[in-house]
Amino acid sequence: MDEYIPQLTLTPDLSAQAQPEVKKEEDLITKAQAAPEAGPDLSALSPAEQQAVLHEMGLLSSKPVLYACNVGEDDLMEGIENNRYVPLVAARAAEEGARYIPICAKTEEDIADYSPEEKKAFLAEMGIEASGLDNLITASYDLLGLISFLTDGKKECRAWTIRKGTKAPQAAGKIHSDFERGFIRASVIGYGDLEANNFDYAAVKAKGLQRTEGKEYVVKDGDIVLFRFNV
Repeated sequence: MDEYIPQLTLTPDLSAQAQPEVKKEEDLITKAQAAPEAGPDLSALSPAEQQAVLHEMGLLSSKPVLYACNVGEDDLMEGIENNRYVPLVAARAAEEGARYIPICAKTEEDIADYSPEEKKAFLAEMGIEASGLDNLITASYDLLGLISFLTDGKKECRAWTIRKGTKAPQAAGKIHSDFERGFIRASVIGYGDLEANNFDYAAVKAKGLQRTEGKEYVVKDGDIVLFRFNV
């Protein structure tokens, strides 16, 4: 950060119109320099419109924080609330505007090589719906404002990561720029609808659960999408 301010101040060729914006950015950076003295988190330092500046700088202290609490297997089965350390982490996370998630490294190691069916059965015996790793990934995606949509072709089924609020053409651009440039429409099936019909595409289509969406459609997490385009 110390190297960043001189880059702003030593730019005499800037137009008079640009100088106020540079001064505003310099003031924000100076404020950010002093923030670590009061605490490590810069996410609450400024209004939302100023967060973009901090984001561009890539400051570690401005990034969202997720605490992973390594707990024992007994804690998973008997209740996380019985672990005396988790509430302490939870309290700190609340103070910082961060999040926390309990995870048992021993359990994750035990099930790492299990098949999906074996893993599900093992977790069910422990009274757990999802593995700690799955919960960690879900929480991380949510914290970063990310979702995934799916494409299912003849060669592979693949998940594509996009930001929440991304519209169909821009989501198509994640696959290839031609998809976005020549976007026509998208055929969409919700993952829940496909799962409810035993992943039978014919049954889903017969029930009218496959939708045709246009350029303004906001892609949802788990959507299975077939893009139509022409270039």
